[in-house]
Amino acid sequence: MKMKRGFISLFFVFAIVAYSGSLVFNQTEIVSDDAAWQEYPEACTTVLVGKDASSDGSVIACQTADCGMCDFTWHYIPAADHPEGSVRKIYHINQIRTWPPEVGGKWVKYVEGYTEVDIPQVPHTYAYQHAVFGHMNEHQLGIAESTIGCQRKMRNSTPSAVMDITTLTMLAMERCKTAREAIKLMGSLAEQYGYGFHDSGEMLAVADPEEIWLFEIMPVGALWTPKSGKPGAVWCAQRVPDDHVSFCPNESRIGEIDLDNKDYFMASPNVVSYAIENEFYDPESGEPFSWKRAYSPSPGSAAQTQGRRGRLWRLFSLVAPSENFDPAIDGMDLPFSVKPDQKLSVKDVIAITRDKYKGVKFDPTGGIKGGPFSNPNYFTGFQLDDQRYLGPRCISVPNVEYTTITQSRSWLPDPIAGINWIAFGAQDTSCYIPLYCGIEGMPESFRKGDHFVFDRDSARWAFDYVDYHTQVAYSYAIEDVKKAQEKWENITFQKIQVMDSAALELYKKDPAEAIAFITDFCLNNAKSVVDAWWKLGDDLLVKYNHFRIYDTETRRPGRIQTPDWWNRAVIEQDKLEPIPQPAAKPKIKREKNKEN
Repeated sequence: MKMKRGFISLFFVFAIVAYSGSLVFNQTEIVSDDAAWQEYPEACTTVLVGKDASSDGSVIACQTADCGMCDFTWHYIPAADHPEGSVRKIYHINQIRTWPPEVGGKWVKYVEGYTEVDIPQVPHTYAYQHAVFGHMNEHQLGIAESTIGCQRKMRNSTPSAVMDITTLTMLAMERCKTAREAIKLMGSLAEQYGYGFHDSGEMLAVADPEEIWLFEIMPVGALWTPKSGKPGAVWCAQRVPDDHVSFCPNESRIGEIDLDNKDYFMASPNVVSYAIENEFYDPESGEPFSWKRAYSPSPGSAAQTQGRRGRLWRLFSLVAPSENFDPAIDGMDLPFSVKPDQKLSVKDVIAITRDKYKGVKFDPTGGIKGGPFSNPNYFTGFQLDDQRYLGPRCISVPNVEYTTITQSRSWLPDPIAGINWIAFGAQDTSCYIPLYCGIEGMPESFRKGDHFVFDRDSARWAFDYVDYHTQVAYSYAIEDVKKAQEKWENITFQKIQVMDSAALELYKKDPAEAIAFITDFCLNNAKSVVDAWWKLGDDLLVKYNHFRIYDTETRRPGRIQTPDWWNRAVIEQDKLEPIPQPAAKPKIKREKNKEN
């Protein structure tokens, strides 16, 4: 997901997004000068986990959908049969744009972007779950996204680019069962019909129960037309080794490619020739062709950028600390993937999504940046005296719309094997909720909501409600939130173990009954968690009302204490003088009564 960020004042945590159809994030343009890293956007982070790198054999694809004003609702599209000769209409779907709820919202109004292009419909389309992108279908195909940008001259915002990244993901959800099928379909459609319009370079993690691939796709310039006879996109995909983990934090990740190794690489026919034609790569240089260096070079290290470009380094460091990755390593030189020191569970991936550099060099709460209550969301950047100062870009940022973790498992039937774990809003104050991929419906509260209209019937607003009441006295309130997360997420993981077994037994007897069973569980569990978060928000409001601490058990208020280092800083900054102490009263000496 892409966005351009504006400046945010010290005590505000809402991101500003600027977007137009022709103004798209381009990483190559951004890194063209010495201050490249300063403009690095707050866009999506993805985590890719191979089946032998996970603790239970799952294949995991995770995306933090960072934006700040995008549509955050979730929807279920049922499977369907289509008569012979029917067509599938193609729409331009803008990642960023939304419409007010009173006119139907995004997923009613997106049809206004009809391209006037229809493609042949397939006889049967699969059921799937989607938000901004298609994320998981009934066959456990999982997709996660991250914008990576491309060379400026590659952009194509003209109508000749019929396909955009959202549309491609939804077509893959409708038509494919495996990651390889999805990559080949998306690539071939982009080649035939042209890719771009709203989008530039994009990356997708594409997963199934056996493997996970990192797929990158880019436009081929505004002069392309179908009549040219050339591909309307250039794309490349690399498989993550089964025992490895890979990442994409808005940086192209595929380097040297070996198309003879068909088990690990796929690409469009113009993957190298297009780079040569446009002088992005010189075969006479003696250097091997590198996809990312040709099409989306983005130099910069965590150390050089004070953590602004630190996510890739941080992700590698979190899963493989024994490798001692140096924060001074340029991101372009970090490996494609790594074998983790310990196999990762879904819980581990959840913890990664909540990371804010705590305890390391780029910790945004270090010094006074986090304020008196160590709020990691305060210091995002500002301008002062014609100088710019930017804070680190954490994996977890407050402008996230939702996080999705798709879990594909090979040892169970598809409908009860795939799980889509969803967290609304900021991960540090949210709670992950599972949806089996075979459910036939979506919680009503997931399908509602808008950034600009408070809605008690929207799940997302329950989590924003908690987040809002956490920010004021963060170091205090976040402990209440952590207790709620631990309680509800642990309960859910325990329930999933029971549900897996029970649903499998039902499935052996009656698949339809098993699907009804898991649907009922997911809808009821989601309601319980959302209700719990509304109550948690109310409890935080009461507890920290008037910037005090109200103990509901003792019915006594207490004070929120600022730390000594903050108090000393205030004294120094404002030149405070202590209150004069009253003069000590002279002690009266009393003589003992000699007669006594």
